[in-house]
Amino acid sequence: MNADLLGSSPRFFFSFLPLFVGLHFASSGMFASCVSAASSARILTRLCALVLVVALGLGSELRVRVRLADGLVTEEVLEADNERDSISLEFKQGDGTLVTFVADFKQDVKIFRALILGELERGQNQYQALCFVSRLGRNEIIPSESMARLRQKNPQAIRLAEERRGLEQLEMSAAVNLSRASQLSSHIHNMCSEARDAIYTRESDVRHWLDKGADSSMFEALPQAAEACHSTKDPWQPCLCTYGLRLEWYPCQLKYCRSRDAAGKGSAYKCGIKSCSKGFHFTYYVAQKQLCLWDEET
Repeated sequence: MNADLLGSSPRFFFSFLPLFVGLHFASSGMFASCVSAASSARILTRLCALVLVVALGLGSELRVRVRLADGLVTEEVLEADNERDSISLEFKQGDGTLVTFVADFKQDVKIFRALILGELERGQNQYQALCFVSRLGRNEIIPSESMARLRQKNPQAIRLAEERRGLEQLEMSAAVNLSRASQLSSHIHNMCSEARDAIYTRESDVRHWLDKGADSSMFEALPQAAEACHSTKDPWQPCLCTYGLRLEWYPCQLKYCRSRDAAGKGSAYKCGIKSCSKGFHFTYYVAQKQLCLWDEET
């Protein structure tokens, strides 16, 4: 197992075991020292041999080099906002598409935005913006407080996710009104203003939010299209578009270790993270195939 994440503990800094090489939980103003610690002596000895990190202060941004599915290496920027209880992740794909993901824990909402470079020679704009909004499930990603503590010891290391999660298919059958979307999440306006007419969500999520008291004027059911865009010949014909993206590396789960005090009483504490990779396929209506040129028949 690669050693990568450490965490701070009120008892001693090195009580969090490393999980992936190069990242650790930072501890404000607390210096690491390899001292004897009763029943934890053996663990501490091995740990100090692996890594000795001096943690100076807390920050919220982490830059991680990640290998994409096509073999290219990109830099992910992960940020945690404890005040707004949210996490953002942003990276550029090999084709130049800028992907941004936000997890809003206050509202249990997740937002995906893709800024896709347009094909100017085919009459498209310089770039096309898409936004997909859905409910944030429990344990999809680590809490913002834990994300804010992550640090990187070896910035040049190229990360690979520990777990490759299955592909999630999302049928986005409704549009979201940008001017009213702040009810769902305060992040939507900043994230999706460029995608004003291309903000999509699922019918099941709409029903959930309506049950929670959301204003129905925020949503609009999209028309049905009989044909998929990849099999549509006419570039001006309505069709069902599919767009796929993958979060290649993100901290998806906290790990816990157990320790015992001098009296033999056991306790659990955070000792690292597990990283995951997950893909998403969004299917949604477009008024013309021209808005879905990547989904062509090959």
